[in-house]
Amino acid sequence: MKYLRYLLFPFAFLYGLGVRLRHWLYNHQWFKSKQYTFPILCVGNLAVGGTGKTPMIEYLVRLIGENKVAILSRGYKRKTKGFVLADASSSVRTLGDEPFQYHQKFPLATVAVSESRQLGIETLLTNPNFKAILLDDAFQHRKVRAQFNLLLTAYPNRYSNDYLLPVGSLRDVRSRSQEAQAIIVTKCPTLSAEVQQQIIKELNPSPLQRVFFTSIKYSNSVQNEKESIPLEAFLKSYFTLVTGIANPTPLVDFLKKKEASFKHLAYSDHHHFSAKELAFLEQKGRILTTEKDFVRLKGALPELYYLPIETCFMNSKDQEAFDKMILSWIEGK
Repeated sequence: MKYLRYLLFPFAFLYGLGVRLRHWLYNHQWFKSKQYTFPILCVGNLAVGGTGKTPMIEYLVRLIGENKVAILSRGYKRKTKGFVLADASSSVRTLGDEPFQYHQKFPLATVAVSESRQLGIETLLTNPNFKAILLDDAFQHRKVRAQFNLLLTAYPNRYSNDYLLPVGSLRDVRSRSQEAQAIIVTKCPTLSAEVQQQIIKELNPSPLQRVFFTSIKYSNSVQNEKESIPLEAFLKSYFTLVTGIANPTPLVDFLKKKEASFKHLAYSDHHHFSAKELAFLEQKGRILTTEKDFVRLKGALPELYYLPIETCFMNSKDQEAFDKMILSWIEGK
């Protein structure tokens, strides 16, 4: 089947022409970009999803301080339009799953959604009771020029080895990686220093770019709104794994290594579950899901749990360098 993708290369070529034309128009100011003096940090990628942007945003919130940041997202698949500021009445329907997750997890942070990043930024800046704005998944949105860009690429599917849609998963051209101030290789297994250097050479960063390596850290317990159960105890009994994320493979592999007994039901990224699907899932008994899926499913299933994850750097020196880089940049602004 993998050879069939070569039949799609003409379409990828045409898609690439469109993407390059768009960048040319922005680079030559036929299309206008706007830059702000306020510290704005963008977390994005070149691929269509599954690079770990959500745990990276959460890492940055913890690093900077949740009462010192605003998170601005598009609010993918929400049922509202325009600028919406998260408040006590917010839900997945009004914000989208990821922004609602941020709002619940970091109640002191300012969380907002807007299709127009310019409108979102300018509305937030009318009353900036924070020190920095984090743009979630905005690397490809040229209407706003963030002063600092973190480009994420997943280790199993690095952009340096990927192709443009529909052949591969890239929604933007590889050369755009040069616009990032730092590149983060996410979801890494244990990598030797030699392998890390090989990957850095493959990514071909500019002299001013720094490359970091991170992995996924799974919690020692599964949780829901009522209780927390040690992971090892939970995994002793059969369960159903339900995912609606771009790349559930790392989670599936983690559970298999734990020798867990489960059936995996995979849905599309940001999937909205119908009443029929919820009735079907209710018959499955204990269900384990991701935190992003949990915010969409909670209250609808009686035995629903999620496994929290965090971004962690592969060595402490890299983490210290990254933390210092981000905090120094914000203070400098």
